[in-house]
Amino acid sequence: MATATQKRNRKSNKPTKTNPSRYIGKPAGVIQARIREAGPQHFAVISVDCAKARSVWMICDYYGKVLVEPTPVEHQRGAFDAMIGQIHGAFKEFNITDSIAAVEMTGVYHRPVQAALRKAGFDTRTVHPFASKHYRKPLHPNLKTDENDLEAIFHAAINGYGLSLLPVDPVYQSLQALSRHRVNLVKQRAKLQVQIRILIHQTMPGFADLFIQHHFFKKSIAIPVAKAFPSAAFIAKAGTFKIAESLRKQKVRFQQPTIERIVAWSKIAAEPSDLQAMLSVQWQQLIALWELLTEQIGSTEREMAGFLVRTPYVLLMSVRGINVVSAASLAGEAGPIEHYASPRAINGRAGLYPSRYQSDQVDCQGGLARVANRRLRAACMMVAKNLIKCHPYYRGLSAYWEKQKVDPRDRHVRIANRANRMVYQLVGGRQIWRGKGVDREAILSKLREFHRDHHSDLEQMIADMNEAFLWLPKSTYASEAKPLAELAAKKRCGPQPIGDLLINLLLRLGVGTADPLESQSSEALES
Repeated sequence: MATATQKRNRKSNKPTKTNPSRYIGKPAGVIQARIREAGPQHFAVISVDCAKARSVWMICDYYGKVLVEPTPVEHQRGAFDAMIGQIHGAFKEFNITDSIAAVEMTGVYHRPVQAALRKAGFDTRTVHPFASKHYRKPLHPNLKTDENDLEAIFHAAINGYGLSLLPVDPVYQSLQALSRHRVNLVKQRAKLQVQIRILIHQTMPGFADLFIQHHFFKKSIAIPVAKAFPSAAFIAKAGTFKIAESLRKQKVRFQQPTIERIVAWSKIAAEPSDLQAMLSVQWQQLIALWELLTEQIGSTEREMAGFLVRTPYVLLMSVRGINVVSAASLAGEAGPIEHYASPRAINGRAGLYPSRYQSDQVDCQGGLARVANRRLRAACMMVAKNLIKCHPYYRGLSAYWEKQKVDPRDRHVRIANRANRMVYQLVGGRQIWRGKGVDREAILSKLREFHRDHHSDLEQMIADMNEAFLWLPKSTYASEAKPLAELAAKKRCGPQPIGDLLINLLLRLGVGTADPLESQSSEALES
């Protein structure tokens, strides 16, 4: 479902004094002025149709005259060097003064050719497969060949669909790679959890039902007990005392009534499968794999935090309901906020708007736009779900729409649209949350809590907090220092108390003697 849109007075695209001309096509693909300056005969388009191991390229001028016939190139350094040399030779022969290189996107396999052309200094553009297919269909309806694809890529490029990509900082690229890697790990772990529960049910029928479903793997003693006592008979024989002793050795916190409930189940449990011994080995092996994936997810999230604090998206953590993972995922998929002219640009790229069919007097709105950046949409929807769950303002909006019987999917899209407006203001304006009636959260304290939950090193924690400090507005120094000063004032034992590590950060936040609490904290630090 897509949210209904209201009619608004929008800026016209007609020519004006400030904008004397308007071009049809994508703004990032406009090349008309360059063609007019260089001359159509002296403007060339390098078309590249990519595959996994090799690509095919050709050169045409603006009129479509073929200057270099379709030529294959292997994805190797020497082959790329030869291609670049041949391109320069053709430009010199035909007196080409300006050009673009149009590379069709093919998963990740187009990137070696794209990188080679950019390194050689060519204005390298990307052509979406939808655009090239659109131009190939009328030309060659039933023939899809590399040469026909090259013709379609050429027509797409000269008509404004060879899009230039803005440069992206490696920090955002790293965030994108880490967030996508985390998503893959989480999906694999979720599949494992389903398999483990099925196998445990066959060897210990009814054991998994003793615990809340979403607490079975993380917030319960189910897995430690099952690993130590892999059958109902073992549990009944061990009793509450031995189970409690085993959990203490594993340093797992527990409550006695939970153990008593497990022992009571073991005495009335149904008979296990005839293959109990083999199936027990299988789910124990899967649990070892699940623990490995959990460790990798935690390590990936710690890396994400290290990159997040180097971007202004860390300011989103001042909003209740947005933490490191959701902010880092949005930053990785959205990229630099400077690439967007308005919040509508973010919503448009994510496809958070209804599709539309209009012809003459027929004007219909359909479901959510199908062609969009799906990963960016997923990151926006994750932020929206977290806000509905944790933030009073957005939770109230969702509850109000629920009473109006608005579809749940539509509610999430509406919240995502509004959240992107807030994201644009906070990240673009280097601000923090200032919503009425909802207190903002301390970013540094929230970041410290994240690292504490992920068992990060103190050095990494302090380094990330110092990086995050650089993005804070000066007006927030006092409120950010307050919870840290309270923490530093506490007496802690150990070779390197956290209070000693926080001294420099507190000084940068301006902790002085003006406030009684800050004065006490400073005295505690000095002592």
